[in-house]
Amino acid sequence: MKDEKKAPKLRFKGFTDDWEQRKLGDVADITTGSRNHQDSVTDGKYPFFVRSDKVERLNEYDFDTRAILVPGDGRIGEIFHYYNGKFALHQRVYKVDNFNGINALFLLGKFKYSFKKHALRLNAQGTVPSLRLPMFTNWNISIPNITEQERIGSFFRKLDRTITLHEEKKRQLECLKSALLQKMFANKNGYPAVRFEGFDKAWKQSKLGEITKVIASKPYISTPSTHGNYLVIQQGDKPIAGFSNSNPFKNYNNITLFGDHTLSLFKPRSPFLVASDGIKILSPSIEMNGLFYFYELEKYKPKSEGYKRHFTILKKCKANFPTDIDEQKLIGSLLLRIDNLITKQQLKMDKLNETKESLLQNMFI
Repeated sequence: MKDEKKAPKLRFKGFTDDWEQRKLGDVADITTGSRNHQDSVTDGKYPFFVRSDKVERLNEYDFDTRAILVPGDGRIGEIFHYYNGKFALHQRVYKVDNFNGINALFLLGKFKYSFKKHALRLNAQGTVPSLRLPMFTNWNISIPNITEQERIGSFFRKLDRTITLHEEKKRQLECLKSALLQKMFANKNGYPAVRFEGFDKAWKQSKLGEITKVIASKPYISTPSTHGNYLVIQQGDKPIAGFSNSNPFKNYNNITLFGDHTLSLFKPRSPFLVASDGIKILSPSIEMNGLFYFYELEKYKPKSEGYKRHFTILKKCKANFPTDIDEQKLIGSLLLRIDNLITKQQLKMDKLNETKESLLQNMFI
């Protein structure tokens, strides 16, 4: 649609009318709560909306309504809650309700689309330390007829629920991985709590420095190019192509990379280079994906030092490992499959969020 018609670029079929401009204060009521953060209790009966994306709990409620809740300070214009029912409210959280001629879900999308830009425009410094009531009541918003509002609001609600489902699936996979890390590695007695069928031998205790080998070489320092001959592995990042200005590594499997504050696993399929921010280790006698999953155990994570410096301490640590190489491979393979599923879920979420952002830009004005 043309801009002069005051309509968005993308619309549902059958809607052609211009959108009208209204002030938020004319189509909804805006007020705040009266409670403090310390009022929250564990396992309270009602949701308690505070100045963050985390929802606390309370055994008392202040309101029983359909509302959009917006924190008045903190991450301005980035956190919006939508709730219908009984809830409690922090004194610095704004409640938008009693909608008159405007669909609540449509307005929620409008908040996500442009409220932050609106708030920033009111401050010459480019930041908004806190919100004030006039920022809400005087906000000029463009709205279509109620039927189109309902279509748009319902569409984004379904999209949000789809994203939430993927987030929950990823969370469950992460919980499964965490549980397996705790159960599938042997304790001091040399036997893990959970094992694959057919394996019953005690695990052997070794120092990490005895079963690992640090790969020493001149690090790749030059700026990587997308047209290089070899992959350049950067700590915490996906591999990218770089020029082969030094001899690449060849035929190494299951590399665990230690950076200043990161730990990552890389399975090379061709010769590669390593950026200057990583320590490389090779584990020729252990097949559990380069010991990567062992290092992910909470008790072996660095408390203050980064992973690079912490590695010198880790080499002296004693731990139990399976003597059967098939058991090593099975454990590493299972955990790697779960990691791949987690990565796929994240990619789906990223794609959905990108799609949502694009639709917000094109379905609102």
